[in-house]
Amino acid sequence: MTEAPGQAPEPVGALAETADSGGMPRVRLTRQRAVVLGVFVVLVVAFLYLGLPRLAGIDETLKRIREGDPWWLLVCVIFEFASFGGYIWLFRAVFVHGSERIGWRESYQITMAGLAATRIFAAAGAGGAALTAWALRRSGMRTRTVASRMVAQYVLLYSCYMLALVVGGVGMYTGVFHGGDDIALTLGPALFGLVVLALGASCALIPGQIDRRLAGWAHGSGRTASMLVQLSKVPAAIGDGVREALRLVREREWGITGAGLWWLFDVLTLWAAFHAFGSPPPLAVIVMAYFIGMLANLLPLPGGIGGVDGGMIGALLAFGVDSSLAVVSVLTYRAFAFWLPTVPGVVAYLQLRKTVDRWRDEGAPDTAELAAADAAALAGGSTAIQPDPTVPTSQRTQTP
Repeated sequence: MTEAPGQAPEPVGALAETADSGGMPRVRLTRQRAVVLGVFVVLVVAFLYLGLPRLAGIDETLKRIREGDPWWLLVCVIFEFASFGGYIWLFRAVFVHGSERIGWRESYQITMAGLAATRIFAAAGAGGAALTAWALRRSGMRTRTVASRMVAQYVLLYSCYMLALVVGGVGMYTGVFHGGDDIALTLGPALFGLVVLALGASCALIPGQIDRRLAGWAHGSGRTASMLVQLSKVPAAIGDGVREALRLVREREWGITGAGLWWLFDVLTLWAAFHAFGSPPPLAVIVMAYFIGMLANLLPLPGGIGGVDGGMIGALLAFGVDSSLAVVSVLTYRAFAFWLPTVPGVVAYLQLRKTVDRWRDEGAPDTAELAAADAAALAGGSTAIQPDPTVPTSQRTQTP
């Protein structure tokens, strides 16, 4: 969700490099860095759950957390798991085109392991994106296909995000939705959403296979030209990904509704958390505060701890929500949103390692073979994304 909510994709070129390395993506974490990271997380959590309530003048916040309505807290769990289901459905719609290797079980492992990596290593979703790219690459999917389809997934996810800002912001400002009409909190986010949507749509105008066209031009032209070809792979993958997302929309692929379900049920988790401790504000307020706060996930904080919580709470307070209710509800929501995918995600990661070993034993093309296939496709100047070598010819679906 890789995002995870509010998380943008890592640059496509970096993802491809990670996937091509053949081994499991690794994060260089020395003992000193581990200690610093651990101390940072402890301090932030302590501030959120101990310091923030006192600064807000609500010493009874922690007591209220323990006294939340258990039935509504159970609803929080159900909604959060439903959100994961939407993400898995989206993953299959975007990545699984007749593949015999990636069934529902493998889809669950890849998505949940990716979500856990995203929570632990936020940094704009880089951890989850790298792990997903690695798993897909090891399944036999070519680098170019992985990159373009990852872009397509992010396009679908964040189009829903930006549409929510536009509809919610304009609706609140015009009075269609209740909750306030402050320009900074309504039209400001709506304008931001429109700009991002326009920029995303414009990427469809990037010439198809631009890197392959430049490769023919740069052949034998020197190091600078070769570097230009390498750099052109990023806009090429972005253009391919946007067009792939538009194709899925035009063909009414039902699985892409998983993008909306991911966001919907995650927002409803926050809404249920409000019900567990009191009367919630208007739903439009919750939606806008949720998406405004999620922008903090772009900060390289572990799991977005501190940034997202503070962003949501600050937006809710700006909308006039009671401070005690806002703090306890957001902290409860974040506890569910962070820990529910993390624990099963770690288990899914261990299962995924075994799945990758099984793929290798079954004869999945090794990294060198896949790299050679990509190079051959690039040199051949094909105008279509090449099919995955592990999918039987009768089951292959070309991506335009």
